[in-house]
Amino acid sequence: MKPLLSILVVVLLLILFKLFYLDNRKASEVKAVNVSGTNVASSQPTLEVDIHVARKEGMANIIYASGTMVANEEVEIRSEINGRVVDLRINEGSRVGKGQLIARLDDRDLRAQLKRLEFEEELASQTEARQKKLLDIDAISKEEYDLAMNQVKTLSADKELIMVNLDKTRIIAPFHGKIGFKNISLGAYVTPMDLIANLVQTDPIRIDFTIPERYASKVQLNQDVSFTIDGREEISTAKVTAIDPKIDEELRTLRVRAITSNKNDHFLPGMFVRVTLPLDEEESILLPTEAIVPILKGKKVFVMQNGRAVEKIVTTGLRTDRYLQILEGVSPGDSIITSALINITQGSPVVVKNIINP
Repeated sequence: MKPLLSILVVVLLLILFKLFYLDNRKASEVKAVNVSGTNVASSQPTLEVDIHVARKEGMANIIYASGTMVANEEVEIRSEINGRVVDLRINEGSRVGKGQLIARLDDRDLRAQLKRLEFEEELASQTEARQKKLLDIDAISKEEYDLAMNQVKTLSADKELIMVNLDKTRIIAPFHGKIGFKNISLGAYVTPMDLIANLVQTDPIRIDFTIPERYASKVQLNQDVSFTIDGREEISTAKVTAIDPKIDEELRTLRVRAITSNKNDHFLPGMFVRVTLPLDEEESILLPTEAIVPILKGKKVFVMQNGRAVEKIVTTGLRTDRYLQILEGVSPGDSIITSALINITQGSPVVVKNIINP
């Protein structure tokens, strides 16, 4: 009897174990699996969040861009012919006017050639005059007179060539500006390959910058822009003078050029410039920057719907110091969550704590 009684006790204990432990555990697991997001989420604590109600507001579109100062005119001063420098009239960093003599090459050989040609031209002209009188009385043929006339014209062309080369011995400034570092000295023999100096015109001075392609239709010629440079707090203005007729295919940007006065030499070519370009005001949805969550493929926000957080991918536009323009992904009236974003995931239960813009 005792073995049988022992067996019955063991069986009874197994039945109780199954009823009170295994079944309860299985029911809990089934419940968790069944509701997959709903009841599991219900086990999460409900988060109190701040809400920003999305709505369209007037926004003064302002484009912030970076640019570079560019000389209005810049040229490398070189000689067009070979020769020895006999006169050098430049000081490094000095200003020169348009047409001012910069350097002069030795021209004695050219002047000697010119003098010889002048004698030959005078003789040829006298010969042509005599031949003309003989032709009038049919003493010579027309061919003989034409040879004399051709000699006069040939010598005149040779003389003109010498005078052109003489003019090239005088190197002058093509425009007013400032001379850079000189690379030759008085007495040097120069060729067209030798750089004498750079001539740079910095008043006025140009600013080259780029803007996103979606604003290409909004920028206009003669539009005013403001800019600042490092080390100078003063805000200066410039005027748009040129717009590139094509978009950069790689960067998807448009090049814009502006020009400004530089009488006091505050600006130098190559300087980094921060440009502010105002555009027309338009109605846009603006969200606080803290509501935007960066992700691998862009940006997202969390919208409160039926007491839960729902992710929405957004496309952004211009940025101010506090707000970011939303182009796509959010509609007016959406309740945008702006706090506790670190702890929020898709489907998290949330409750309103504060409404920032009721």
